[in-house]
Amino acid sequence: MKRIIRYFLQGLLLIAPSVITIYIVYLTFTFLDSAIQSFFEEYMPFRIPGLGIIALLVAITLLGFIGQSIIFRPIRLLLDRVLRNAPLVKVVYSAIRDLLSAFVGKEKKFNKPVLVKVNMISDLEKMGFITTENLNDLGIQDKVSVYFPHSYNFSGEMFIVPKEHIRPLTISPTEAMKFIVSGGVTKV
Repeated sequence: MKRIIRYFLQGLLLIAPSVITIYIVYLTFTFLDSAIQSFFEEYMPFRIPGLGIIALLVAITLLGFIGQSIIFRPIRLLLDRVLRNAPLVKVVYSAIRDLLSAFVGKEKKFNKPVLVKVNMISDLEKMGFITTENLNDLGIQDKVSVYFPHSYNFSGEMFIVPKEHIRPLTISPTEAMKFIVSGGVTKV
């Protein structure tokens, strides 16, 4: 019985973030779409499908603009400082923030796709991205950190790899990520 409960909790852990995100986006879209449609019903005798998506994209873009403005920056910095100093929250917050900035921030980290030899006997190689080339702060010489995204999933593993086992790829980071996440199904 314990094993079944453990499997159930593991399945819940795997599916919950995606389902909750999709549900929140759906609720936001439905709310915005119905609010905008009811506003425009007074002026137009017909419905325009998709206004909620447009409104959601505009709202997110405006939020990003406001987040970069002089007015909102002190509030964002204060919130950032509070979250970085909260005992347990800081670990989760900083990890999520760093991961998101690695994908979409100014200092994109997943921009060096490589092949890494992971088995010398069978010449088995794994595709990943160099995330840190200098590990001297950790006391590690002649190695780099490589992130290996999982296929069909939004997770991955980070390995410390000897430099001689790495071969740079001549494809774009976007193509490499699509290839990895699709399990090699997508053509490069």
